[in-house]
Amino acid sequence: MEKRSLFKLYWKENGKDFLLLFAFLAIFHVIFYLYRIEMEAVLYASALCLLLFCMIKGIGLFKFFKKHKALETERQNLPLLSPNFPKADTLCEADLKEIILDLQALLNRSMTESRDREQSAIDFYSTWVHQIKTPIAVLKMQLQKEDTKENRQMLLEVFRIEQYVEMVLSYLRLGSSSSDFVFKECALDSILKEVIHKYAPQFIEKKIALLYEPTDIKVLTDEKWLAFMVEQILSNALKYTKTGSISITVTKDAVLKITDTGIGIAPEDLPRIFEKGFTGYNGRADKKATGLGLYLCEETAKKLSLRLSATSKVGVGTEISIDLKTDRLETE
Repeated sequence: MEKRSLFKLYWKENGKDFLLLFAFLAIFHVIFYLYRIEMEAVLYASALCLLLFCMIKGIGLFKFFKKHKALETERQNLPLLSPNFPKADTLCEADLKEIILDLQALLNRSMTESRDREQSAIDFYSTWVHQIKTPIAVLKMQLQKEDTKENRQMLLEVFRIEQYVEMVLSYLRLGSSSSDFVFKECALDSILKEVIHKYAPQFIEKKIALLYEPTDIKVLTDEKWLAFMVEQILSNALKYTKTGSISITVTKDAVLKITDTGIGIAPEDLPRIFEKGFTGYNGRADKKATGLGLYLCEETAKKLSLRLSATSKVGVGTEISIDLKTDRLETE
């Protein structure tokens, strides 16, 4: 708050004291006049009283500014209050200070309980994900014993189940206050090849061509989470590409582009594709879209200090770009 505004507030709180002082001085002047006391003595005494009063109020104004600054600092450092919390000058201020400290203690307890619940949920779902992977792995082994059209289709469905399971865990971890990110220099080519290998059966089953040229670029990132982003984008591209190809390219200025020849995104939907739960026209038509895939990509991009963007044309295809330049990050 500006000093001018603070001065107005101080005057508003203390203006009545000045009025009261002038009222007392006026009474003294009238009484002294009636008793025929020399006005010079009265004026001298009045001037001394006024000077003393102004000095006291000046000191009060200085303390007012100082207390405001201290309280402003404490407000900016919530929920933790430092030991320098301003001393209460009145009973009302003391009561308010006690209320604030009680609220702080309540907030700290609530935050601790919330973090505990959050961590318990993450631990539970982490355990659940690892447990559910066992029957999924067994089911995949059984289906891979015989190469039939039905088994290949079932394997694709099992793969989608794996995707949704990982998505649940990623959603919880991204919303967690604890950090799950480890930044280091990674070979982008190895990350992309691992994701491509994972999705190879889907490319084969849908007869979609993959266009990719290896790159020797190294990026400063979290390998696991960048792979998760690429997986989600590639999964979307495969979902909405019936024929044609999907290309993965990396520009000289470290921008990863995943381009498909799919159905494209409507112009009115394009600005909202990274919003939580937004499915758009394509998602409503598909009736299976969750609206979480690209939202999780956007949230992951923020955590990795990456920039995510999209361009699309209905009936032509979509291009998702990840700007991999992360100048602000440091390796661990």
